[in-house]
Amino acid sequence: GPGSLALLGPAPGAPSCPHGPALLFVKTSQGKEEGRRFYACSACRDRKDCNFFQWADEKMSETRLAAREEYNRNHQPPFTHRQNVDRYKNFVLLPLSKRRFCQECQQLLLPAEWEKHSDHQFLCGITTAQLKSPSQLLYPLENKKTNAQYLFADRSCQFLLNLLIDLGFRRVLSVGTPRLHEMIQSRVSQEEEFSVRSLLLDIDFRYSQFYTEDEFCHYNMFNHHFFGGEAARETCRKFLYEEDGERVIMVTDPPFGGLVEALASSFKKLMAMWKETEKEGHDNKEMPMFWIFPYFFESRILDFFPSFSMMDYQVDYDNHALYKHGKTGRRQSPVRIFTNLTPSMIVLPEEEGYRFCTLCQRYVSSGNQHCEICNSCTSKDGRRWKHCVLCKKCVKPSWFHCNNCSCCTLQKHSCEKADVGCFVCGKAGHKRSACPSLS
Repeated sequence: GPGSLALLGPAPGAPSCPHGPALLFVKTSQGKEEGRRFYACSACRDRKDCNFFQWADEKMSETRLAAREEYNRNHQPPFTHRQNVDRYKNFVLLPLSKRRFCQECQQLLLPAEWEKHSDHQFLCGITTAQLKSPSQLLYPLENKKTNAQYLFADRSCQFLLNLLIDLGFRRVLSVGTPRLHEMIQSRVSQEEEFSVRSLLLDIDFRYSQFYTEDEFCHYNMFNHHFFGGEAARETCRKFLYEEDGERVIMVTDPPFGGLVEALASSFKKLMAMWKETEKEGHDNKEMPMFWIFPYFFESRILDFFPSFSMMDYQVDYDNHALYKHGKTGRRQSPVRIFTNLTPSMIVLPEEEGYRFCTLCQRYVSSGNQHCEICNSCTSKDGRRWKHCVLCKKCVKPSWFHCNNCSCCTLQKHSCEKADVGCFVCGKAGHKRSACPSLS
């Protein structure tokens, strides 16, 4: 039968690629109980981006191990974070006419390096405002499975920051949200009374050119790997310590093509780090969190975080052709906020059509009508959904009940319903994540 993959997670002593420790997977054939295990890159699901692969039972020779270490060393950034901080200090002392940024190398250039980059395209006269907005200076890395730097539009970024301030949070752990981080940093530099602080954790090392070690940690959210080692981990731990009652929240915007299981594992480790910082008061609590992700991942996220709920707010992006605010019907952005905060606390802007449902005790979009049978505002995509008596739930307006399939689906569909079981063992009655053979 067809083969399938399952993530077994981070494993002690796992081999490393340039993106940190690899993740352990199992490859199975349908009907077989156990497949062969292998390690693959945690961050890149496309072999063209990182071709790391090793069977778990494979014996590696000393020569191959040495070659791998050499390869990993050669694929590290040209400067350390400390060197980049020193370079930035020298760069800002230069007159505007001597401030250059190499667009091909994505690097701030000091005058002594101009010759080396003479045949490259570069920007001249880099202003302080540009240095304070690196996400607009750097090319977005738009591989949707690895970096997926679809950057928050100003509307969404401003809404998030205002919401965090209104909720009383004074520290924001920004995991893969560079634009929110830079908006906070910009406000800090401009307004003396602005008291919110942010720490950016991101796999894009280019940001180390613009932020100190207390403002940025090079981090892989798929394997919870701090590239800066224990020093960077300690920076994160210190940031999470709630001093003087300054409440902390984690805001994360992962690549939508990433593995939810791997992300959830890392986020739980960050939550555990927060819990360890102060024993009193944290015992029965989770670190407050906003996980920004498409609505069709709701069931997967709730599998790992049952306390979470999905808000109706549509998050939009500057550099994504589809995820834009103001579009209607199926063209609306599918990206939502998942949170463990009480839904009634999340106030959505009424001027954008959001309203408070007194029965659900949360803000919903204008098209999301309360269903008296489900006793809930059931729409996920912003359109008004309809209740199907036979399915005993609300469904999308474009769906119709098919008696052959015994469920609601699109009108034009194939009724040849395959008896699909678990992707790991092929048996019916459970999903891959609950497969007994994985235990």
